[in-house]
Amino acid sequence: MKQLSRDTFLAMVGGVYEHSAWIAEMLFDQKDHYAAKKPSDLAGAMAKIVETAPQELQMALLRAHPDLAGQLAKTNALTQESAAEQTSVGLDQCNQNELDTFTTLNAEYREKFGFPFILAVRGRTRAEILENFKKRIAHDVGSEFREALNQVHQIAGLRLDALDAQYKTCDG
Repeated sequence: MKQLSRDTFLAMVGGVYEHSAWIAEMLFDQKDHYAAKKPSDLAGAMAKIVETAPQELQMALLRAHPDLAGQLAKTNALTQESAAEQTSVGLDQCNQNELDTFTTLNAEYREKFGFPFILAVRGRTRAEILENFKKRIAHDVGSEFREALNQVHQIAGLRLDALDAQYKTCDG
């Protein structure tokens, strides 16, 4: 991926971490993308940038994520990636009881942890997501901060995997 211009690189992977293009910018500036043959090869280097970032930046990254089945979803204001992920597991088809549960849990979780509940939802059912939500809300702040970062890395990895086929098309 060495041949990509900065603008092209950022357009491709700048949204891998939700509203946090600073990660892709740092990766490009450090030239850590040179050895990558496809987007998914960037996962480790991008995760390292997040893991070595100050806690304030890590918290900003977590806070950049939307609530699951939350207000942004209802108003079609999610990023394209988040909308696809939430739709893929039917969070756009919740019944009223499920929506009420998500709304209550989202509020309780944000109040306790200071950032939204984050879960790599692909391949999960709404019931599994809610079960995971209810379990994790009992965690302490430190454990949940770590788990949220782990989930962010999983989401980024899935997004990078999805870009691989697109990159092959663009790269020839």
